[in-house]
Amino acid sequence: MKHYVGLDVSMKNTSICIVNEQGKIVHESEAKTDPHTLADAIEKTGLKIELVGFESGSLGHYLIQGFKERAIPAVCMDARKMSAILSIRVNKTDKNDARGIADALRAGMFTRVHEKPQEAINRSAVLSMRRCLVQHRTDIKNHIRGILKTYGIRLGSAGSTAFNKEVKRRIETLDLLVCQTIEGILEIFDVLTKKITQLDLELLQIAQQDKNACLLMTAQGIGPITALTYQAEIFDPTRFPNSRTVGAYLGMTPTQYSSGETQKQGRISKCGSNELRSLLTEAGVVILTRSKKWSKLKAWGLKLMRKKGIKKASLAVGRKLAVIMHRMLLEQKEFVWGEAPAVKAVV
Repeated sequence: MKHYVGLDVSMKNTSICIVNEQGKIVHESEAKTDPHTLADAIEKTGLKIELVGFESGSLGHYLIQGFKERAIPAVCMDARKMSAILSIRVNKTDKNDARGIADALRAGMFTRVHEKPQEAINRSAVLSMRRCLVQHRTDIKNHIRGILKTYGIRLGSAGSTAFNKEVKRRIETLDLLVCQTIEGILEIFDVLTKKITQLDLELLQIAQQDKNACLLMTAQGIGPITALTYQAEIFDPTRFPNSRTVGAYLGMTPTQYSSGETQKQGRISKCGSNELRSLLTEAGVVILTRSKKWSKLKAWGLKLMRKKGIKKASLAVGRKLAVIMHRMLLEQKEFVWGEAPAVKAVV
């Protein structure tokens, strides 16, 4: 008889529930959240295991790799869809969640989360840490600006190096302790800037040596960071049946509600990677406002911008760019700029 194992994973311990083909619970226990410890607990039951399932999360890759080493069939399930299924139960406990996951496995009511290769995991980790450094540097910069405003000092736009020098020049007349504190924060600002610069150079070298990243960088508005982030998030373009679904996967398409006579269209779903969605939107802004070279994509975006404004237009261009980049990876073709329309002669 086939048996299905549901795991409700937490940081310390994991609840285990095993059900048979008829949905009857045959085993329940709890074990330390470690793939080998969990594998030992499952194997001790002596049951024929058809599939082991758990919700997607930060420990997903770690658990999947461990179960592979033990030759245990395991699947990582989409947590968003499982949340709706588990919410049916009146009492939410770890034991009940494990039961619900086991039942969903038995009935096939789940969506498998694609497993990222180790290279994509490694690149995502580096890009995530870079994003953290950039965010902290921005926070420090904005905080210093806010503090100086209380003294009537308003700083204009300045790059990282110029910002440091400008702040030191403008705080010379302030209280000694205030000056020393700001200078101490500026030292941290400098360290962050140096580390970000170093990471950018390393990531540029990685992108230049990667065939797919170089291909993506031929697209208008796409640099090494966006190319590597896109590649780490998509990792396998063949898993999407249609290029248009990439925009929905990244949460860049509007939500819809349709019931009877009621039909509503809401804001974008924002269900995908926040970082990649932000980078693609930024690429849309670059295409619309800074790129001087003509392309079909830019012409389409400018036409939309005149009707909807730059905010919606840049998001739409970013979404279209995500679809184009997917086709570029599938077909291994560079970005197609298109031919500008001929200018009519004035008689």
